Amino acid sequence: MVSKRIVLTFPHKLVDKPIVYKLVKDFDLVFNILQAKITPQEEGLLVLELTGTKEHYANGIKYLTGLGVNIQPLSKDVTRDDDRCTHCGACITVCPTEALIMDKNTMKVVFDPDKCIACELCVKACPPRAMVIKL
Repeated sequence: MVSKRIVLTFPHKLVDKPIVYKLVKDFDLVFNILQAKITPQEEGLLVLELTGTKEHYANGIKYLTGLGVNIQPLSKDVTRDDDRCTHCGACITVCPTEALIMDKNTMKVVFDPDKCIACELCVKACPPRAMVIKL
């Protein structure tokens, strides 16, 4: 099995097409939409985690590129410098996936990198700059 996080950028002519549906139906891939910005008459952006067999994944990627979809890996990771974190909670209010939560017992911020979609909102919100982008 293959599981990869990818960023899809596609032209406005494909915005109203059932691209993700075809990945599921025709290529037997499981998807998790991590982020989406799709507006009619504009370019679309979709961050997905795709999971399936190597063959199905490769065929799905071939299908996407054949449509003119630009595909790149989600190579940026957000990490936390625990030495700099003051557990102020500023990052919690902006995190759309709850990758950052407050532990009610310890009153410390807990970071779950598996839930992170690298939207970078926490990086901008963090006063002590404990949240950083790893390229």
